[in-house]
Amino acid sequence: MIKHPIIMGIINATPDSFFKESRTKTVQESIEKASQMILEGASIIDIGGQTTKPGSNQISADEELERVIPIITAVSKAFPETIISVDTFYSSVAKAAVENGASIVNDISGGEFDSQMIATVANLKVPYILMHIKGVPKTMQDNPQYENMTKEILDYFIEKINKCRLAGINDVIVDVGFGFGKTIEQNYQLLKSLSVFKMLDCPLLVGISRKGMIYKPLGINADDALNGTTVINTIALQNGANILRVHDVKKAVETVTLLNFYQQIDSNEGNSTRLSYFSKNICD
Repeated sequence: MIKHPIIMGIINATPDSFFKESRTKTVQESIEKASQMILEGASIIDIGGQTTKPGSNQISADEELERVIPIITAVSKAFPETIISVDTFYSSVAKAAVENGASIVNDISGGEFDSQMIATVANLKVPYILMHIKGVPKTMQDNPQYENMTKEILDYFIEKINKCRLAGINDVIVDVGFGFGKTIEQNYQLLKSLSVFKMLDCPLLVGISRKGMIYKPLGINADDALNGTTVINTIALQNGANILRVHDVKKAVETVTLLNFYQQIDSNEGNSTRLSYFSKNICD
């Protein structure tokens, strides 16, 4: 179990991820970005080769392998103490990634897009990030409907976690899937009920960095959504998030540090001071 919130930094080996600053074009560029994130305090580097933004088209496993395996291999050799996660829904990519230095599989589909994924992860004996998605990236934002969203997603995780356990996956991390088949209003409803998912007794990952749920209500774009990301990350941490998946590691680390500091302050001492001041200056 994760005792204190940690940060996962994002590296996208793609030409079309929604936030261009997360993209890398070469292995060397990826190493440099990983180095910066590690220096800034990232505990995990998440490497993906396929954009899953709304409306995106799926690329093949072979193309994804070509994009991510050289980067995972190089980053793991350059930073052997750093935990690397592979962002993929293909079991073949997950297997190759772990064989070349990754130690977590981050699957947006919860095993729905590749029937061999859960068994593969179990055989690899690595932690599995289990995310909720409604639909597929191409069409997931086309009017997603829920009768009771929190209950439906909770039921989804109960079923999926049980399936993972039966397959032999010992470490499951839950990601409620902000932006994956949810409207802006539904995303905020999910944020408000985030603490409910602590009952699953799994670490809770939140990935809201620079997403539409932040920049669209503000009338800006992803490039200008850092401040909003910090605000929503703070709320997520207060509601139980254990891992923040972000583009901007330094700002997220600062958010965790200040919130931890705030939470460690003894509020009783403050109340005592205020009562003493009130008694001395008002009641006398």
